[in-house]
Parts: sequence; structure tokens; C-alpha cells
Amino acid sequence: MLRFILADLRRLWAGALVMVLLIALAVALGVGVTLQERALRLGSARAADAFDLVIGAPGSETQLALSTVFLQPAALPLMRGALLADLAEDPRVAWAAPVGFGDFYRDFPLVGTTTRLVREFAPALAEGRVFAAEGEAVVGSRVPLAIGAEITPSHGALAHGGQDHEGVHYHVAGRMAPTGTAWDRAILVPIRSVWDVHGMEGADGHDPGHAHDGRDHDHDGHGFDPAAPLDEAWHGDDTPGLPAILVKPASIADAYKLRQDYRAGGATLAVFPAEVLTGLYGLLGDARQVLSFVALGAQLLVAAALALVTVIHVGQRRRQVAALRAFGAPRGAIFALVWSEMLLLLAAGILLGFAGGWLAAVQLSRLVSARQGFDLPVEWAPGDAAGLAALLVVAAVLAALPAWIAYRQPAVASLRG
Repeated sequence: MLRFILADLRRLWAGALVMVLLIALAVALGVGVTLQERALRLGSARAADAFDLVIGAPGSETQLALSTVFLQPAALPLMRGALLADLAEDPRVAWAAPVGFGDFYRDFPLVGTTTRLVREFAPALAEGRVFAAEGEAVVGSRVPLAIGAEITPSHGALAHGGQDHEGVHYHVAGRMAPTGTAWDRAILVPIRSVWDVHGMEGADGHDPGHAHDGRDHDHDGHGFDPAAPLDEAWHGDDTPGLPAILVKPASIADAYKLRQDYRAGGATLAVFPAEVLTGLYGLLGDARQVLSFVALGAQLLVAAALALVTVIHVGQRRRQVAALRAFGAPRGAIFALVWSEMLLLLAAGILLGFAGGWLAAVQLSRLVSARQGFDLPVEWAPGDAAGLAALLVVAAVLAALPAWIAYRQPAVASLRG
């Protein structure tokens, strides 16, 4: 029987190939949607694990989380810089680090922060050292800059109309090890240099950078002394406004107390990034359901079309089936022959569709990872095996339709026709 099936498929290879490809494309659509949505959930959740609590000015919780965790550019409102000193002295806080956004090098975001955050993100640098002066920088693992390279930041990405800070330069002092987050595409610089470049002052009008002659200046006359040693002591109202502060609570209980305290009164907003992402996952789940229904509809249409094609195909082969009956082939053998051939084609299309869906999800994840910086792991789940088994069962049932038609076909009438 196997030799007969293979010979028949070689004779009708064009039609068989089209059938397999149609099934594969329909299955790959559903599989790719499922795997990609799961990869986005896993990747974003793992990226958010590094951020326990984020405090910012009142506004959108989602935007605050996206800007700090995934470094999505947005004009975040500023909160009082004095909160940084308050958090540094709070016994419930293990450490707190400011972050400042807005500047870019090419399409890589510059993030103003402190040496503490660099050491927490990368306890052991891949190469070089942590910045020790205002004109130094530490790059993420995905930033293609060598140690010692000079960069000129721009206000906003150049691809979107950003302008260079003329005369302002940073030199790369170190490179972080991969973190699996969007910060792998970031360039970390001292927060005080960011304040100086943008001419930011504390609430009391004091210049926090204490800049002097010999500084690097941009086109607005602001700048910093690139050789100035870092000062990471915060002195209340002389600290400029901040878009966000990353906080590591001393304990889980302290995390909830801090979030409650910094949400009360309306002066600040405190969020758990993982909690914010949970809400976004609900939207992703709705979108996945819609796409899954679209994929299911495509699969049903393909199944109906294939059923029609196979019925017509069996009708055209009635003389071949009748000849087999005339040579003594029992009805059961005819049923098994047609059923096996159809099931082989359907199963090949399903398996090829699973492979194609996985490859498509992997390629899309690589593109997103290269652009956004955080990894999107494409992984199989136990439910995928159940889905494969269900599709094979459906294929076996569909294959029985043309087999039953061939089984019921009278031999004598077919030979006369």
C-alpha cells in the first residue's frame, strides 16, 4: 500500500504540493500568532523583573512603566528632585536611582542615572569600568561602540528631527553585560551631566552641576566639565526635577508601603511595572483572540476547499478505484488506501505549518529584539502538543470523507462509465 501511495503522489505531485502548502499556511498563521503573543508576554515580564518600584509625577501609569522599563520616548512630567534625597534616607529603601531621558546617540537612548544603578544592573561589567566623571558613559551590550569611543548626544533621535548638542561629548568607559532588557540598547551617563547639558536647576535656583570654565557646551550655552568628578549626594531642593526614580525596596512589605505613600496626596505616582504589564496583557489577550479567530476562519475555509477538491479528485479517479476493485481489492483496502493518502498530505501540511509558524515567530522576535533591546523567547508549551494532536484528529476525520466516497463507489458502474 505504501508503494502505491508514493507512486500515486509522484504522479500527482503538483496538486499534492499545492494542498500541503495551503494547509501549512493556514496552520502557520494560527501557530505564529500564538507563539508571538506568548513570546511578548514572557519577554516583557522578564524585562520588568529588574524593576521593583518606579516613582514619577502624576500621569499615565502605563507610560511611566513603558518609559522606564522599555525606554519608550515620551515627554514625562517632572516631580520634585527633593524626593530623591528623601528616598535615599528612607530605611524602607535599599537603594534609589534617578533616571533622566530625552537625549539620543543615533537611535540609542541616553539615560542619565547613577553609578549605583549601573552596578545593580551589571555587578560585573563585560569590559571597561563604571563612569567616574561627568564626561564618561557606560553602554549596553547591544550598543556597537568600543571602549574609548566619543559620542555627541542629540536632543531627540536624529531620525525624527533631533538636533545635536554641539560641543557636548561623552567617552565610553565601560560596557554592561547582557541584561535581557531594553537597557541593553541604552547609553548610561551621569545624571548631573544631563542636568547640566539641559541647563536644569533645583527648586532653589541652584545649579547642581557646579560647572566652571573648561566645560563642554552645547548650542544653548549649557554644558558640563567632562573631567569633573561625580557628585552623587543629593541636597534637597537643589536637585532638579526628575521624570522617574527607580526604587529597590528593602522588603516586599516595604514595597507596598512605599507605593501607598507615594500614591497618596496626588503629588507623585508609584507603580509596580509588572502590575502595569498585567493590564496590558489583557489587551494582548483580546488581540490574540481576534487574530486566533481570523486564523481559525482561514483554516476552516482551507479545510472546506480541500474537502471539495478531494471529493472532486476521488470522482475523477473512480475508474482507478474500480480497477482496483476488479483486481480483487476489498472495500476495506480501498478505504484504507484513500484515507492513508489523504491523511499523509494533511499531516504533512500540519507539521509544516507548525514549523513555519515557529520560524516566523522566531524571525519576528529577532526583529523586535534588535529594535527594542529585550529578548522575546519563542517557546513551546504543553498545550501546543494538545493542539497538534487535535489538528491531526480533525485531519483524520476529514480524510475519511473521500475514503468513504471511494468505499461506496460501485466497481461495475464506474468501469462502464
